Amino acid sequence: MSNVYYPDYLQLDKILNAQAPESDKHGVQAHDEMLFIIIHQAYELWFKQILHEAGSVIEMFADKHVDDNGGELNIAVHRMERINTILSVLVHQMDIMETMTPLDFLDFRDLLRPASGFQSMQFKILEARLGLRMEKRFGKQYYTSQLTAAHKGEIEALEKQPTLLELVNAWLERMPFLHAEYWPGRERPFFDDLQDLYASTLVKGEEGNAALWRTIFVEGSPERNLSPAACRSALFIMLYRDEPIFQQAFRFLQGLLDLDTGMASWRSRHINMVHRMIGLRVGTGGSTGKAYLKGAMDSHYIFSEIADLSSFLFERRKLPTLPDALKQAIGFGR
Repeated sequence: MSNVYYPDYLQLDKILNAQAPESDKHGVQAHDEMLFIIIHQAYELWFKQILHEAGSVIEMFADKHVDDNGGELNIAVHRMERINTILSVLVHQMDIMETMTPLDFLDFRDLLRPASGFQSMQFKILEARLGLRMEKRFGKQYYTSQLTAAHKGEIEALEKQPTLLELVNAWLERMPFLHAEYWPGRERPFFDDLQDLYASTLVKGEEGNAALWRTIFVEGSPERNLSPAACRSALFIMLYRDEPIFQQAFRFLQGLLDLDTGMASWRSRHINMVHRMIGLRVGTGGSTGKAYLKGAMDSHYIFSEIADLSSFLFERRKLPTLPDALKQAIGFGR
């Protein structure tokens, strides 16, 4: 067994010599281009780690069996928390970028054309693997136009693979605890009673939510990604999250919402930084700059349908008591 040497293990020769400022090639003085390169290289390394974590979660859910009674869901929750911590770091990394002033950026900006962060393959892959399908993308005609043919084909190929959002939908649909066998002696499905209970909590201005309940939990809609069965399970988890078997499931759903929030926070901070650096000018990749980024931030929430379900929560004290057979089933009983 050979000894491991720190610089060799980390391949520091490659990493620390991977900065080639365009300003040096053109004999231009642009001190801050080194910072610009290192910041973006660091982003790409963190994107790689996020893809590594998200990929492992996708694999867990792809086998059509997530063991709630074992450690699998706990591992998924832990890795989602790691992803969200990394996203928080990405947001704060903007603090370093913003030590560069707009005039500092202009020293080398025009040398970068047509390169742009819009060409970040890893970020596009992340969005695609999480669940952002091409037809839902803001400016979809432009989305792959700046990529090489090979990279464009790679993104298009991901359209044929199941996304985390689709796998979560299937996972929620498999939850058995709303099946009639767990609700003996009932004359109507439990969710019908829950609908009546929810309707009794509506205040003035919320009357339309009764019809929305039917769309989300009964009829479904081609515009929605989550099926009625999946939404019923998710709401049941959210309402009865204090029950032992639902605690990790609830944390996982919260992790998905935190991921959406983290990506939106990064986009928001990016928008402000771009506006500060270039004002209303066109981006180096040809996009509309701030306007494009704002449209993407508003449109690219992936798990927002889970957040929508908070519309249908009500006080714990009003929750119906669960049948004994169901209480035993969701209590990790053997």
